[in-house]
Amino acid sequence: MITITTTEGLQAFCDRAKDRPYVTVDTEFLRERTYYSKLCLVQLAIPGDAEEDAVLLDPLVKGLDLAPLYELFRNENVVKVFHAARQDLEIFYIQGGVIPAPLFDTQVAAMVCGFGEQVGYETLVRKIAKQSLDKTSRFTDWSRRPLTPAQESYALADVTHLRVIYEYLAREIARQGREKWVAEELEVLTTPATYVIEPEEAWQRVKTRTSSGKFLAAVKELAAFREFYAQSRDIPRNRVYKDDALLELASTKPKTPQDLSRSRLLLREARKGEIADGILQAIEKAANYAPGDMPKLDQSRDKLQVNPALADMLRVLLKAKSDRFDVAAKMIASAADLDLIAAGERDLPVFKGWRSEVFGDDALRLCKGEIGLAVKGQRVDVIAL
Repeated sequence: MITITTTEGLQAFCDRAKDRPYVTVDTEFLRERTYYSKLCLVQLAIPGDAEEDAVLLDPLVKGLDLAPLYELFRNENVVKVFHAARQDLEIFYIQGGVIPAPLFDTQVAAMVCGFGEQVGYETLVRKIAKQSLDKTSRFTDWSRRPLTPAQESYALADVTHLRVIYEYLAREIARQGREKWVAEELEVLTTPATYVIEPEEAWQRVKTRTSSGKFLAAVKELAAFREFYAQSRDIPRNRVYKDDALLELASTKPKTPQDLSRSRLLLREARKGEIADGILQAIEKAANYAPGDMPKLDQSRDKLQVNPALADMLRVLLKAKSDRFDVAAKMIASAADLDLIAAGERDLPVFKGWRSEVFGDDALRLCKGEIGLAVKGQRVDVIAL
């Protein structure tokens, strides 16, 4: 088993990989004590049976430069294969400013091929590679060195089996003519904005149903300060203060350190120093919002009236389409989507791209009374009216 610990060793592997059709990639990381993920290990494999065709890369070694890897990620002639790639891509984008392309996510491809909703890697290894995974090293501290042989074997298996899975799924996607489906699903993963959280937008992640403009202004400023503070010091946002404390502060609107000391939910460390100063400044800034600048919750859909009979018919149609195309129903549309359609909402993902072809177009026709549903044995068919 080969572990790369030098920039020269990484360059040598990447030079070999650039002449291959694909490279499989996985990472091991920690995030419990930081805002950004701490990259602890990178696993890489290219087609072949030689020992040097599947390697571990140790990014914790001092002096190791990941530039050759990032250059490989930019090479348009080599497909970069991941499973459930979002967190891996976030790491590479934040640390290296690169999103691997072209990209293939086997979880996305498996859903498109009928393996179900958010299918796990272990399931694909069992069903496609006909192998089993040793789970003993799944929950481990990947930042500790040296790694044990069991940890190394576990990590390497994440990319060696992935070669078999990728080749199978790529053939299936091509056979079914669903390359466009996969490409559409990968658009979010390959968009840099997916991995950037702007402090000014962080308030929209805080769950509240209070619609008061003054309350929401405080939520917005408190969330923005928390996000900025957490990012700048690379600590989890909950270490600054949790959502329940944020909502309490937005409600009580403390103006002095003494007011902060009376908070029930605020961490002791947040009642003094820079965090306390930031909280009080955020509350003061929110108090100076002009009426027209107050943030508002999007409640436009709350007023929609769902037609329950139509919603039930849409569920039957979705099940029929899911069975016909062998795609998980939840991947096409959620239960909430069906209710929104039945309430008249049309600005939904289900009416775009491959989802529209598979289900959305007929869903609209059903709403307009242009088609009906008929049972034929074990099958539900669409009939024109």
